[in-house]
Amino acid sequence: MSRVIAVTACGLMLGACSAAMPSLDFLKSAPQSETLAIESEPAGAEAKTSLGQSCRTPCQLAVQPGSEFSVTLALSGYHPQTVAVRPDAEGSTPRLAPNPVQVTLQAVKPATKPPAKKKTPVAAATRPAAPPPMASAAPTNAPAPAPAAVPAPSAAAESAPSATEYPWPSR
Repeated sequence: MSRVIAVTACGLMLGACSAAMPSLDFLKSAPQSETLAIESEPAGAEAKTSLGQSCRTPCQLAVQPGSEFSVTLALSGYHPQTVAVRPDAEGSTPRLAPNPVQVTLQAVKPATKPPAKKKTPVAAATRPAAPPPMASAAPTNAPAPAPAAVPAPSAAAESAPSATEYPWPSR
């Protein structure tokens, strides 16, 4: 009887060394997820992780602290910002750093328009200068002074209406 027990024990030990025992995998502890807190100023930003999770700030997400990933925060009217989150291996359990993720979003400055150029008013057509009055004591045989030459108004001045000289249609 002792021989049967010895042979059975040797067979079990030999089988245990050569076979993989997947049934003992339940003894291994799975990495626990950690809660990552995300905050933004102003609140209400859309937070998206490179792992595919998303939420609206302030919020918390359950993530695995195994590898590095990023969190991008975006809000209309503000520049989006991305923060890298990495596992911090201090102590026996890995933790996420930074936790909580805190971001202050920078407002988008509106595009400044160049100052509008002021339109210069078109000069009104100049009226011809009145000829100088004739002296009554002037000799009659002297030639009369020629009237001053008046420049012809330009086409731009003729077509530009003014507040005092409105071009009424001719009949």
